[in-house]
Amino acid sequence: MEKTLSIIKPDGVKRGLIGEVIRRLENNKIKVIAIKMLHMDINQAQGFYAVHQERPFFKSLTDFMSSGPVVVMILEGDNVISKYRELMGATNYKEAAEGTIRKDFATDIEKNVVHGSDGPETASSEISYFFNTFEIAG
Repeated sequence: MEKTLSIIKPDGVKRGLIGEVIRRLENNKIKVIAIKMLHMDINQAQGFYAVHQERPFFKSLTDFMSSGPVVVMILEGDNVISKYRELMGATNYKEAAEGTIRKDFATDIEKNVVHGSDGPETASSEISYFFNTFEIAG
């Protein structure tokens, strides 16, 4: 079974969308095998998004991701990476398909409610950033 990381971003947590995101996962046969809420400090957010450190949006992204609690989850299922990315919708919510999480709830390109790994190697790295093997129920 494939695994991926999901993050409900500070805007999603603040707006009370945790249950809605999980409902959509479960309705799409995506299994949550680990979950926790945490509040990253700026150094942790910068470490997680280090791959983007040269990009112009790095500071605003890491400031945003450390601005409030997030919910991190490990998702499992057949082709879960592509399945979850389809469910999330395009990063730019204005281009996201109808019925996707970002189309329905995002307020701007950064405050787009959720994050998901973009491939198997990224998923493995991102999962290990937040979870140890004792925290994974799958």
